[in-house]
Formats: sequence, C-alpha cells, structure tokens
Amino acid sequence: MVKKPAETPAKPVAEPTPSPRDRAVKALMALAAEERWDAITLPMIAAKAELSLAALRDIAPSKGALLGSFAKMIDQQILEQVQQDMLDEPVRDRLLDVMLRRFDALRPYRDAIRNIRKHVSRDPLSLVALNSVALNSWRYMLAAADIDTEDDLGMVRVQGAAIVFNRALDTWLDEDDEGLTRTMAVLDKELKRGEGVMRRFDDIHRLTAPFRGFARAVMEGRANRRAERRSSGSDAPKPDEAPMQF
Repeated sequence: MVKKPAETPAKPVAEPTPSPRDRAVKALMALAAEERWDAITLPMIAAKAELSLAALRDIAPSKGALLGSFAKMIDQQILEQVQQDMLDEPVRDRLLDVMLRRFDALRPYRDAIRNIRKHVSRDPLSLVALNSVALNSWRYMLAAADIDTEDDLGMVRVQGAAIVFNRALDTWLDEDDEGLTRTMAVLDKELKRGEGVMRRFDDIHRLTAPFRGFARAVMEGRANRRAERRSSGSDAPKPDEAPMQF
C-alpha cells in the first residue's frame, strides 16, 4: 500500500521588519500614552525605538515632525482601505465613511492622542503647526472621497473637513461605545453645518466672479506694462541705484 506523503507544515510568514522611521513614530506614540507631551525628550524616543540619537536625527528634526510622520502613516492606511464602490454615494456619505475609517485607524493610539491634545490645547504655536499637518492629511482624505480640492474653494473644503473632524475628536476620545453612536451624531451635525457653510461660500464665489475677473485683468495688465518697460530699458536701475547683492 502506497503511503500518503506527509504534508509539509506551512512556514509562518515573517512579519516585515519595521523601518527606523516606523519604530521612531511608534515609540513616540507609546511614550505619549504614558507621559506628558512636554516631558518626552528626544533621547527617550531614541531609546524606546532602539535607535541612536544620530539615527533619530536622520529621521526627523523634532517631536512635531514625528507627529507629521504618524499622520502620514494613518493617511496611507486609510488610502489603502477606501472602497471604490463608495464613489457612487452622496458626498456627505463618502466623507463620513473616510472620517469613520480614520477614527478606527486611530483607535490603538487613543491614550496618546488624548495626552497630546491636552498639551496642544494650551500651546497656540503647536495648534498652528498641527493644523498644517491636518490640512496635508485632509487634502488626501477628500481626494480619496472624490471631493475636489484644486478649484477656487478647494482649500475651504480641506480646512472645513479638518475642523469637522477636530470637533468630533473630543467626543470620540471619551466614548466607550464601540459603535461610536455619539461621535457619529457629532459628525452628522457638523457635516450638515458644513454643507450650509459651503453653499454660502459657493454663492459668494459666484457673486464675486465678475469682480475677481476684473481685478485679475488689472493685475495682469500692470505686470505686462512693467515687463514692457523693463525690456525697453526704461525701468533699468541707474548705476548708483543697483540692487544690493549678498
């Protein structure tokens, strides 16, 4: 009787080795979950990530820059998850889907975000810096939801989305319900309010279109006349009026 060959056990798939940047980002967020933000030092991050200070400096110049890398990591996770079948849904549903996915991706870092938020709320400069990080993220999040960010009102949409998400963040940080009932209620309310604001911006944008076109024509005309004077030499500086060189 022919014996059945023994099955070779499947080899476990090795987990990819985290890059030094990933280690530094995760070390920062692990420390932020346990320490005050202003108590975390660069040597602490390097030690937690098992990196030298020189290696950490090569990755990022500051804790704030590492937070930017953390936001980028979350962005990439969301962008890989976005479902194409959502593109046929209404704009608000697409944006709500992206926001809920982002909250889900942030869940493992909730304690860290809570501690960071406590410090940042008292530091205007940090608020400005983190808003820039948020705008970079939401530009991609809106693109994932197939919402235009490149027209005249694109920046308004990006900033509006960042504000809506930020307003829901405090509720999310304190919510125990896995279904995020309270967070979804805040998002729904803020998105409806945002739709009203955008309609007003659209109305203003349409009403001011003739004035903006006139102003643009005036500025272009001035630029053309200056260029013509420069090409004819009438605007060339005299020898004793030449621009200072550095």
